Amino acid sequence: MNHTRTPSMAEGSALPRRSFLKASALAAGAALTKLPFVVTSHAANDDPIRIGLIGCGGRGTGAVLDALGAATKVIYPAAGYHTEDVAEGASLAGRNIEVIALADVFPDRIARCREQLRKLGMRIPDDHCFTGFDGYRQLLAVPEINYVIQATPPHFRPQHTLDAIKAGKHIFIEKPGGVDGPGVRMLMEAGRLAREKNLGIVAGTQRRHQLGYVEQMQRIHDGALGDILYAHCYWNGGVIWVIEREPGWSDMEWQLRNWNYFTWLGGDHIVEQHVHNLDVINWALQAHPLKAYGMGGRQAREHPIHGHIFDHFATAFEYPNGVMVFSQTRQMAGTEGRVEENIIGTKGRAVGSFTQNFIRFNEGRPWRYNKREETNPYQQEHQDFIASIRAGNPLNEAQAVAESTLTGIMGRESCYSGQSIEWDQALNATTRLGPEKYEFGPLPFPAVAKPGEYRLV
Repeated sequence: MNHTRTPSMAEGSALPRRSFLKASALAAGAALTKLPFVVTSHAANDDPIRIGLIGCGGRGTGAVLDALGAATKVIYPAAGYHTEDVAEGASLAGRNIEVIALADVFPDRIARCREQLRKLGMRIPDDHCFTGFDGYRQLLAVPEINYVIQATPPHFRPQHTLDAIKAGKHIFIEKPGGVDGPGVRMLMEAGRLAREKNLGIVAGTQRRHQLGYVEQMQRIHDGALGDILYAHCYWNGGVIWVIEREPGWSDMEWQLRNWNYFTWLGGDHIVEQHVHNLDVINWALQAHPLKAYGMGGRQAREHPIHGHIFDHFATAFEYPNGVMVFSQTRQMAGTEGRVEENIIGTKGRAVGSFTQNFIRFNEGRPWRYNKREETNPYQQEHQDFIASIRAGNPLNEAQAVAESTLTGIMGRESCYSGQSIEWDQALNATTRLGPEKYEFGPLPFPAVAKPGEYRLV
């Protein structure tokens, strides 16, 4: 492959070969993946990990259970989301990991999360449960916390990440990394500061810690596909959760609870969900796109309960060396589902998805990852991160997730506007989505974007 990383990608991006594979997979995979740092002598290190969770809804509770290694997962592929509960008989003995503080705007979410943790014998005291929009600041002020999990709606992620790094905490952030250009720039700043302070940032783009993807990507980077010609990726699925408005809820409360349907909070599903596939493409090409040109709209979502986001996007991304990537993402009931990435080169085709990774060559036998060696990537990303912290060499994925997030933002803005959007245009946009002040009360949201009239500023 002839591509080289652009300067922005090279600066601080977490390479796939720096992933920390769990010890059970080392014998089979270390020689092939050529990892320069593998957890071996440090595997027994049990430096304490004291977790503070910001955002205690379903995603946050699931993330903290994954970090504890105590989750059992129920996946709903058509809906594109998962729920988690405490695994039967889960034990944390000898791991020296515990949750000591929780923060969320809503007390009921904290209560549900506390109940899950109580099943594991963890009782979070009242004075370590913080509510309100500034509750996260109180959590970051707890000196014992050294591992923050940030799982609020994506709008809040850049500021919380930067503040956590300033407070001297390692932080795991869910994906995406933000919803607009100013947020992405802030996340990149947090990544640079984290490197200066030897702190870690790992993102919920868990495919970078899924062993099938790690091995497949190493082969691609070693030239198994030859020169990359083009690629296409999909997250086409059904409808997902929706929260109906209850009596007494203000505009702000309803939007926060139903956040997926408001661009200022979730970024629209091309950013919030499709970021997984776009991240794989950036990872494979070791670059970010230069330009996006797409179209999309809102056909199936006809009611105010669905906010103002689109329900389908189709985007062409232009990468360095003229490589074109064709992207689709759709959330519509009764439609054909497809969630995967295809990367086509002069020597063959690589296909990746949550359930399989294989390469079909133009000549010779195909390669397929042996799933018997696979681990739970939602837990593996935390295991890798904790191992890197205990080894004194914390992972920093801020730049990678920032660039994947901005890739989605480029696609969204092109489809919203009907215009081509270039990388620097999206990155340097001045419009910050969301209210100037966070308070419960009236909060009107804009109409559905109309291509030809909407403009990125």
